[in-house]
Amino acid sequence: MSLPEMIELSQVEFVTIDTIGPPGQRTFYLQAAQEELLITLIIEKEQAAAISIAINGVLEQLGEAEGEPKATSQDLIHPLEPLFRVGQLGLGYDKDRDMMVLVAKELIREAGEVREATKVHIWANRAQMAALARKATAVVTSGRPTCPLCDEIIDPDEEHVCPRGNGRKRLYETG
Repeated sequence: MSLPEMIELSQVEFVTIDTIGPPGQRTFYLQAAQEELLITLIIEKEQAAAISIAINGVLEQLGEAEGEPKATSQDLIHPLEPLFRVGQLGLGYDKDRDMMVLVAKELIREAGEVREATKVHIWANRAQMAALARKATAVVTSGRPTCPLCDEIIDPDEEHVCPRGNGRKRLYETG
């Protein structure tokens, strides 16, 4: 399938981040819709966390918009048909429109491929972006817990041997 170089959602009706799958095996999705156009992209957990941090940083600098209603983030719309996996994300703000833009650039993995990566521009108001940041944070933190001492992920199916808790870490099983 040949993708266009640019897809512009100039005022989304909704934008969300959510996952499918059990903790440790989740796939993260960024989804936005404007009129009849629904865009679904695959992102990484770290990208979801970075989106939340970046949006909150911009919103903190801008301050609260007066009279702006709180927005809520929706669940993913099924069936999921991802357009591409995101390689780069960016965030911007247009002062004249008082809107934020999330720019997602396609990850091209095939060696020797010479086409331009597709970019998606997702324009949303501050309330929508604040809701997206809240949802991204909730989704990221709902996965497997991390050890409070060493910050490593605790797999419920395996014993966690914390290097900070007992001074050593089991690197491999001896039989």
